[in-house]
Amino acid sequence: MPLSYKEWSVTVRALAEGEQLLTLRRGGAQELEHNRFFLYPTFDFHRVDLVRESHRPELERAMEEGVWTDGEPAPVEIAPEGHLPQPDRIRIRAWAEAVQQWTITDRRILNELSPFHVWAPDYAERRLGWRRRDPLHLVLLRTHRIPRPVTVRVNDEYATDSNWAQITRDLPFEGTPVLSEGEFDHAAEQIAKIVERSRDRTPALV
Repeated sequence: MPLSYKEWSVTVRALAEGEQLLTLRRGGAQELEHNRFFLYPTFDFHRVDLVRESHRPELERAMEEGVWTDGEPAPVEIAPEGHLPQPDRIRIRAWAEAVQQWTITDRRILNELSPFHVWAPDYAERRLGWRRRDPLHLVLLRTHRIPRPVTVRVNDEYATDSNWAQITRDLPFEGTPVLSEGEFDHAAEQIAKIVERSRDRTPALV
């Protein structure tokens, strides 16, 4: 069965559109358990304040990653402290390869990496509860869009705290990279330089 990595729907949307190249993992083993996987959109903590203002319209567009029996929740439900009802089905439209990863302890790093993600500067602290004693793992992803989005019914096995879900239908590792090889290599080089430069300074206090 195909393996998928569960990530916030607006992040999945940004990855599939080439507007984001990164994901974050909190604590745990430094290495991802798998290096190739489909992207499974989730809707927990679908909060306006966790996305940069310039990309807040993406929160509403990211609703298209889910299918609700009673219709899509109204935009008013996407509130800073609100929680969306979980969809009956989700759309899988992309898969990714984990290309490189780093452990980060400096809270300023995400702001410096803002050209490569859509999150607000304090996203890591407010969504992931990050503290310097519990470092984050920053993962560089190369994302591919599959030829046609696949709709998958959500079942209880997917609604766990695990970062991973086994999809109970066939999905192909096919499709087109969202960035050309040259574009991706250039961005990856810039990201690596920013991360390595941050290691040469004293981490910001929490």
